[in-house]
Amino acid sequence: MALPTLRIIGFIIGIFLITLAIFMVVPMVTLMIFERTGDLPSFLWSSMITFLAGLALVLPGRPEHIHLRPRDMYLLTVSSWLVVCIFAALPFLLTQHISYTDSFFESMSGITATGATVLSGLDNMSPGILMWRSLLHWLGGIGFIGMAVAILPLLRIGGMRLFQTESSDRSEKVMPRSHMVARLIVAAYVGITILGTLALWWAGMSLFDAINHSMSAISTGGFSTSDLSLAKWTQPAVHWVAIVIMILGSLPFALYVSMLRGNRRALIKDQQVQGLIGVLLVTWLVLGTWYWATTDLHWLDALRHVALNVTSIVTTTGFALGDYSLWGNFSLMLFFYLGFVGGCSGSTAGGIKIFRFQVAYILLRANLNQLIHPRAVIKQKYNGHRLDEEIVRSILTFSFFFAITICVIALLLSLLGVEWMTALTGAASTVSGVGPGLGETIGPAGNFAPLPDAAKWILSGGMLLGRLEIITVFVLCIPAFWRH
Repeated sequence: MALPTLRIIGFIIGIFLITLAIFMVVPMVTLMIFERTGDLPSFLWSSMITFLAGLALVLPGRPEHIHLRPRDMYLLTVSSWLVVCIFAALPFLLTQHISYTDSFFESMSGITATGATVLSGLDNMSPGILMWRSLLHWLGGIGFIGMAVAILPLLRIGGMRLFQTESSDRSEKVMPRSHMVARLIVAAYVGITILGTLALWWAGMSLFDAINHSMSAISTGGFSTSDLSLAKWTQPAVHWVAIVIMILGSLPFALYVSMLRGNRRALIKDQQVQGLIGVLLVTWLVLGTWYWATTDLHWLDALRHVALNVTSIVTTTGFALGDYSLWGNFSLMLFFYLGFVGGCSGSTAGGIKIFRFQVAYILLRANLNQLIHPRAVIKQKYNGHRLDEEIVRSILTFSFFFAITICVIALLLSLLGVEWMTALTGAASTVSGVGPGLGETIGPAGNFAPLPDAAKWILSGGMLLGRLEIITVFVLCIPAFWRH
């Protein structure tokens, strides 16, 4: 790869690091507000180190007349997320006095909006570090949306190619400039965060807790300010508000842009959104009725418990209202399956994404009809657009390697001596971006701290792979990629 190209990539990463250093001021201000200035030097040093590293990459300047090709964007995407995670781990390392392995794991989980954690004692933890965790979620969420809109469609990666087909083509007619789209996406993201904060505050949270949980919910991340997660707050209004914010974060943000531009029915008409809402409602009713029948809870309380936990899993957020792994084998298996679903393409959610299941159903129905009518010409359309061979191939490729990645990571964890359920659900939850796994160790009531260091590095890689749609990372492993 040419040196000028590497200079451009380094220049952009330098800007990211300087931005990260500036955002470290937010937890510093939080510490001063709460008069907990003991951790202030640690954040100050972290910010200075990050800023100087970014400045060192920016100072050589941006080469003139050199533009990044689509293949160069692969390296930029992967390296920028990795480098940002490396420096975002510094506050954890310096304030919590934990190993760099644990710090990097927490940082990767935060910036990829996974929600898996190695920290405990959150109720008494420094407000600065709690704010930093939620802020990483928030930054990672808007960063992924930006990547989904600006980068991955150009690379024709999996669902993002279809996302461009179903959203960007329409928006470009009324908004020809991409920076205008970016501004409206940021406006929608910030607006929902502010409204979510006010709603959670009104529902019964303190302002500090409301800010943190709103940032975690809109980014579908899942970090909380309490070891009990949302179970700490008994007010039903808090739980329903959190459900709404999680759903809003898992919808395509390009459709919010369409709504801001005057298309009020953009969300209602979208096939992805209809599918996601349908899956949630059906699961709420079925599992809620079953939970009500097997417990002494009132039906509305049972529905609320189920709605929050199911929405959290489907949208890959990771909040919990009690330990749902104790509900029985049926719910245990159902939650494991739901963890693969994910939200909509172009949202902050992880997972396989709901549209891939919809496309798989369309393909299955078309193949069955072809068997009955061999000579028929069957049109395959999704969201009003034809499913061409390229889109189908990319979706099948992603789905295959998604499953293979989980299997390989689970095998590697088992090789390290990790118990099979922890290995399997840990691999699935990190690649899908759900956060908590199942079982006593990494379930909703536990965390990832007891796992070996090697397992944490492997799972950190799984988080990155899942967040960047897997193929984006795999392409860097091909020798031909590095040939001039």
